This record gives sequence, C-alpha cells and structure tokens, in this order.
Amino acid sequence: MRLRHIEVFNAVMLTGSVSAAARLINVTQPAVSRILAHAELQLGFPLFHRLKGKLVPTTEAQTLYPHIERLFTQLDDVQRLANSLKSDRREGELHILSVLALSYEVLPRALRFFRQKHPDVQVTIDALHSPQIVSALVLQEADVGFVFSAIAHPALTQEHLADGRMVCVAPKGMLGAELVMAGVVHLADLADTPVVRLDVRDPIGTVVNHACREAGVGLQTAFTVQTYHAALALAHHGHAVALVDACTAASADRSKVDVLALAPHIAVPIKSLRTVNRPSSLLASAMTQCMRQAVAETLEAVGLQPEVE
Repeated sequence: MRLRHIEVFNAVMLTGSVSAAARLINVTQPAVSRILAHAELQLGFPLFHRLKGKLVPTTEAQTLYPHIERLFTQLDDVQRLANSLKSDRREGELHILSVLALSYEVLPRALRFFRQKHPDVQVTIDALHSPQIVSALVLQEADVGFVFSAIAHPALTQEHLADGRMVCVAPKGMLGAELVMAGVVHLADLADTPVVRLDVRDPIGTVVNHACREAGVGLQTAFTVQTYHAALALAHHGHAVALVDACTAASADRSKVDVLALAPHIAVPIKSLRTVNRPSSLLASAMTQCMRQAVAETLEAVGLQPEVE
C-alpha cells in the first residue's frame, strides 16, 4: 500500500463513509473512491463490503487497521518532532516535565529558588507519568524532566539529584501508640492493617512489593492507586495506611495522620532527565540545581535527610 492508500483507508475506517472521509482529508468523493479501488486492486483483496450504501470493513481490513493506527501514531510523532525542531525555544522560556508526586511540594519550592535568579523566565509545567515524560523529551518537546527511579533511554541523559525514601502515612489512631512514639514502622507491623498500595506498574510500587516478599509479609491491600497523592488522600480520610514517598508525605496534614519512617529502608531515587542531542540549556541546568535544593528542603521538612550520591 502506498501512503496515499493508507491515508484514505484510515479516513474511511474513522468515518465509515466515502463522503465523510473526503471531508476529513479535504479531497473529492470520486478521488476517495478511486484511491480506495486502486488500493484494493494492488492488494488483491477488498477492504470494504458495500451494503445498502454503507462501507463495512472486511476481515482483512480489520486485521490491517491496528497496524495502520500505529503507523499514524508514528507519523504524528514525526510531525511533533519536526515542529519542535523548527520552532527553537526562545531564550527566556523553560518547559518542565515532572511526575505528579514531585509537582505538589518539591517543584513549587524549586521554582521559588529559580525565580530569585531568573524572575523574567516564562515557565511551562506539565505533570505527567514517567513514560509520557520520556516520550515528550525524546521528541524534544520540553527542556528537562524530573522522575523517580533510573530510566534508561539512548536519547536521554539522567542526573541523580538525591535519594528519598518510602514512608508510612497512617490515619490518627490506626496504629498503636508505641509505634507512633517510636517513629518507625516495619512492614510486619502492618500485616493486619488496611494499606493503600501503588499500582504494580509503578516502578516504586514494584520495589515495595519486592520488599514485602523479602520480608515475608503479606499486606492487606485495601486500595490500589496510580498516584501517591491519591494514596495520601485516602489516608487523610481515614480509609487506610498509605505507603508513599517522602516528598509526597511533605503534604500530609499532621492533624489527621502520623508520618513514620518505613523499615526496611526503601530508597526512592529522584532523577533529572535531559535530551542527549539537544543543545545544553543554562536555564534547564539552573532548574535542575534548584530541584536538588528543593528536594533536600522537602525531605528535611518531613524529618528525613536526603542521601545524595
């Protein structure tokens, strides 16, 4: 199939008719019919059945379509990258990507430091999941990203900012007074307590699951969430104990919850990501240093010192 065949086929699959497909790709109806017929002739099998004026995809068309969708996604990525390369970021602009957990406490602190030195810079912030941050940086749509855990990608370079750690956030009265006074809770202490866990697809959630297996502890998972602050919110409302990173715990309302160190120690590496082939940005470098300072300040606020490489 030629690219024009693919474009018309995709348009018909999306709209369900020749007329709507023609409007979608801004060509005439006869042109769509002609290109579609030529594609079918070249392929040697029909792509659609004509039933009462409607086009119904054949089995072959339905088999092809997922591959066509992936191709158009890749073409969109190429277009986004081309646009990014064409419109070089002007001096005085900074586009930051951050995982959600770092956007509540750490990033605002970092921006306070950054604004002191660069008050006139226009800053754009997107809070995304780690895979989305990686994708956007690879496509050169942003200057710097901040994530948890090491991420290996040939197009990205990473810098270690600090090691946070996982902590236990418990609704007031849910844990025994002795544990709260000690300030440390072991995984085994939570065996009979309802717990909010992170989705296993989260890299830190995977590490916590591994620590539980190593300790021989089966936690009572009351809720599974995809973000640390969703876990914190459930703890605030008294539903369950939340196992979250220390940066998230900095947002905890101490009138509603107790924040305790978690044992065994589970490190949460905090990294900055930059594009290898993108010219070095002084603003991105400055922001990275401000994030390093903000992480240290945030961890200190919850009574934990960062473990820096």
